[in-house]
Amino acid sequence: MTTEAILFAFGLTLIAGLSTGIGSLMAFLSKNFNPKFLSIALGFSAGVMIYVSLVEIFSKAKESLIESLGERTGYWFTIIAFFGGILLIAIIDKLIPSFENPHELKNIDKENYKDNEKNLDNSGKLYRMGLFSALAIGIHNFPEGLATFMAALTHPTLGISITVAIAIHNIPEGIAVSVPIYYATKSKKKAFWYSFLSGFAEPIGAMIGFFLLRSVFNNITFGIVFASVAGIMVYISLDELLPAAEEYGEHHIAIGGLVLGMLVMAVSLVLFA
Repeated sequence: MTTEAILFAFGLTLIAGLSTGIGSLMAFLSKNFNPKFLSIALGFSAGVMIYVSLVEIFSKAKESLIESLGERTGYWFTIIAFFGGILLIAIIDKLIPSFENPHELKNIDKENYKDNEKNLDNSGKLYRMGLFSALAIGIHNFPEGLATFMAALTHPTLGISITVAIAIHNIPEGIAVSVPIYYATKSKKKAFWYSFLSGFAEPIGAMIGFFLLRSVFNNITFGIVFASVAGIMVYISLDELLPAAEEYGEHHIAIGGLVLGMLVMAVSLVLFA
């Protein structure tokens, strides 16, 4: 295992992880508050997270656990870990204090966004949504970074393919962090850095995996972590992203963004399988 191989693998992981920062550019597309754009973007993010969680992450977790524990036991562990992730993020949601101002978003006159822009700037709801998305994506990117790093280290060609696929995944995931943070704070710097840092968990996962977890990180721990992350991302999508998408736009606009997010993720999984 040469130094060049290690640096190559780490470089690929860094590229894949920090591509979440590209998603933050979505926050800069509109100078003024655009509720329809926010609705579509949040619905799109929900679609990406739901699809990748249920189709890709959950299935990989199940395969990993079944391989180590057998068909029935492995499936049960996957289910328990999935709902354990939902329980964990629900508890965090309950314990984190509310920063919402007295002007609830649902009470804002949707026909007069300009007059209420100040209320939206200080919206704790959107801010918490962005933080939760950053948490879920950061946790997701941690083992993903480890997987990318190890694949690139042993099979460079496979590592490149995985890097491209994950980078495509991470761009819309960056939207899930940057858009609500931007519209809550009107700070492009915060929108970018939260998105950037959520992706930075990927190279951190790679390094920790290389230096500390090589001897203990096996199919069981990988499967449990992935299944838990799938649960966390589904909870975030259903409890935060999708309701907010409908709140800022018409029902069909939010659902259109949801379906588009699923479609983009589905196509990327096929093209880079």
